[in-house]
Amino acid sequence: MTRFTIPRDLYFGDNALEHLESVKGTKAFIVYGSSRLEKDGVIAKIQGHLKKANIESMTFSGVEHDPSVATVKEGTRLMQEYQPDLIVAIGGGSPIDAAKAMWIFYEHPDFTFEEAAKPFNLPDMRNKACFIAISTTSGTATEVTSFSVITDNETGIKYPIADYNITPDVAILDTTLVESMPKHLVANTGMDALTHALEAYVSTAANPFTDALAMRAIEMICKNLAKSYQGNMEARKNMHLAQNLAGMAFSNAILGIAHSMAHKSGAILNVPHGLANAIYLTNTVLFNAKTAGDRYAEIAKRIGLAGNTEAELVSALVQMIKDMRKELDMQASLKEFGIDEADFKSKVDNMAKTAVADPCTSTNPREVSVEEMKELYLAAYYGQDITF
Repeated sequence: MTRFTIPRDLYFGDNALEHLESVKGTKAFIVYGSSRLEKDGVIAKIQGHLKKANIESMTFSGVEHDPSVATVKEGTRLMQEYQPDLIVAIGGGSPIDAAKAMWIFYEHPDFTFEEAAKPFNLPDMRNKACFIAISTTSGTATEVTSFSVITDNETGIKYPIADYNITPDVAILDTTLVESMPKHLVANTGMDALTHALEAYVSTAANPFTDALAMRAIEMICKNLAKSYQGNMEARKNMHLAQNLAGMAFSNAILGIAHSMAHKSGAILNVPHGLANAIYLTNTVLFNAKTAGDRYAEIAKRIGLAGNTEAELVSALVQMIKDMRKELDMQASLKEFGIDEADFKSKVDNMAKTAVADPCTSTNPREVSVEEMKELYLAAYYGQDITF
């Protein structure tokens, strides 16, 4: 038996924030990171909509890029004092991830991060509060996923939380919120979304429901990402929907080794997550084509790439990714990004070992050894195509 879980409701389009005027509750705890949301009036707008629903609110701001255990604990402490029956998280992946973790410990104060990090080990939620997620970026799709990652800055330990219980109750995709996204963020989040969709489609846990979402996401991303980067607002709004489709796909089908590699090298090498995926994606497609070539060929045909054989279609797909990366002014290798060679080589063995152990590796369509993972990292550093 296979399970497929997405939010109960999803509101999307221009001014979708207005849905907050019809939600049920008495107290809302609003979690966000960037002060830009205050300056742009977005937080005030959210509070205004909630007020029309007779819901008072309290804000918690300043969630960092990689949300920390300390931030989650402080947010949980304030939740315990305030006792909200509604949690509203707004921003990119970090604030929403942090709010998900706060929600867990608000509902279950005696639970631990170690217990939460055991896959699908959470107790029942929604005893105290429901969860609304509002995305302001077009990549992570955490507004519809069952995942959260929290870092203990004192120990360096990351706690990856995976459980359908933390899939938000409501996701809001207000397409006006992404109009002012910086170009580099458009590129990084867009390539992250493409990686989500491609990896979900070839995942060993893929199913007809995730396939449909992933394929449509790929089509929309290929059609709209470059235009969004160039400033086309209609394309940017379409990207906001496309990344969400990819999110619903990978939340249920999980991912593959491009994400395993990005997870383990991002903080160590200080490479933005979306850029890391963009660099790793070409070679992970070539690597996985040994066992999932037919799936990649299906994608290539669907988006209109030329090729008469499976190998030609896979090659065309890899070239398309390279071309897109170039259109988005993204580096093609870790070396080009500026990573010091000696520093990289001193860390690559550990990155390879931990990437193989990453949960995303378990659903990759081809098994990978530590030595093969190291070769993938080395190829990504020098910008070379693999042949194994």
